[in-house]
Amino acid sequence: VQLVTTGVLLGEFRPDDSTEEVEIRIRYPADSRGLRVLDDLRVTTAQGAVPVSSFVKREAKPKLDKIERIDTIDVLKIQSDLKPGYLADDVVQEIQEWLDQGVIDPEVQVVFRGANEEQENAQAFLSVAFSLALFLMYVLLVTQFNSFYQGFLILSSVIMSTAGVLLGLLITGDVFSTLMTGMGIVALAGIVVNNNIVLIDTYNYERKHSPHLSIKEAIVRACTQRLRPVFLTTATTIFGLLAIALGMSVDVLNREIVVDGVVVSYFVGVARAVVFGLFFSTILTLIVTPLMLVVPERLAIYFKKYVKPLIDDLITRINPLRKD
Repeated sequence: VQLVTTGVLLGEFRPDDSTEEVEIRIRYPADSRGLRVLDDLRVTTAQGAVPVSSFVKREAKPKLDKIERIDTIDVLKIQSDLKPGYLADDVVQEIQEWLDQGVIDPEVQVVFRGANEEQENAQAFLSVAFSLALFLMYVLLVTQFNSFYQGFLILSSVIMSTAGVLLGLLITGDVFSTLMTGMGIVALAGIVVNNNIVLIDTYNYERKHSPHLSIKEAIVRACTQRLRPVFLTTATTIFGLLAIALGMSVDVLNREIVVDGVVVSYFVGVARAVVFGLFFSTILTLIVTPLMLVVPERLAIYFKKYVKPLIDDLITRINPLRKD
């Protein structure tokens, strides 16, 4: 086979005018070698020389320089770059839809690696970290406020802040980064929860030390007293991150402002998530949270006015039946 293809290596020779060695190979003449000659090769058997083509079928196949296996499974890696203007996640979804049509052998398992794998790992990590952070915050809030409802109400601000982040990305047309935007949402949770804690703690203080006040009056007084701290916390955080959110950084050594630099571009996703989410959640904190504080009283009034009479009437009808 070697004589009709690449030849048999006999040795190497380096000419005097060259720095590289030349291989010395022996092969059949040009008219007696090639792929077609392989069919005429004969193998010695007990019945004599038999052509290879009588028991071998020759097919063209892609060349494999090596065979790679992971967990004893043959693996073939396909790599590609993206054209400008395309997102890796969108392209992966298109390829997955094409694969779902059954265009390849069902025994072949396709696994997306690279950026898609890193994104899934980051998403799994942030999901666990975010869930654990919310759980720990909820436990502490219930312990301190001695109220499941107020603890849930404070954590609802995290949902409002996340909605603000998504709305901001939708307005600016930015891409949701699982790692950087997710980190911004996790960092944002602590700030917006703090604003709600300040507001609800003041409301509880007013209810405890001013029992003559109604719930509405206590809520209005709490919002009035804590309006300035909430706005100051929001303003200082937003203006502190506004430069990074706009893609600007200061080069102290060269005394110049750099726009869309390498360093600042890495933290733009975190800064914009905090800015958009904090701005949106602060407005809702001063509107939704006070309104939700009134809900328990409204439910109690509704229960006493409508539900309790029905229950009393039902009990009144059941008691004579029990006596009978």
